Amino acid sequence: MAEMSNYLEEKIINLTLRGEAYTAPPSVWLALYTSNPGDDDTGTECSGGSYERKEITFGAPTDGTATNSAEIEYDSATTDWGTISYVGIRDAETGGNLLYHTALTVPKPIAEGDIFKVQVDNLSVTIA
Repeated sequence: MAEMSNYLEEKIINLTLRGEAYTAPPSVWLALYTSNPGDDDTGTECSGGSYERKEITFGAPTDGTATNSAEIEYDSATTDWGTISYVGIRDAETGGNLLYHTALTVPKPIAEGDIFKVQVDNLSVTIA
């Protein structure tokens, strides 16, 4: 995952080139999407059926890449969520701002009773 949202791009430019402060969020959250959120945060996030964003923790970066340091597991879907094709990292459990986003290598349909899970080190953020 290396695609930054417009929001984050502007924060980084303002911080590094204009000296404007940016306070990093205390926690970040993984959101699941059935359509591309894009840099402008206009995709369709899952909703209902026991869906809620999950908090993510990352290890220290190595050569510009950080990976999730703990497994991320969603609750069992109580209705169909659709086909998860994209994920995004957000700065709030609800609402908030999209920070990073990317397409899944293999889209995953989530039907009633299914659980979406990301193993340790399977979600990476790379800035190159």
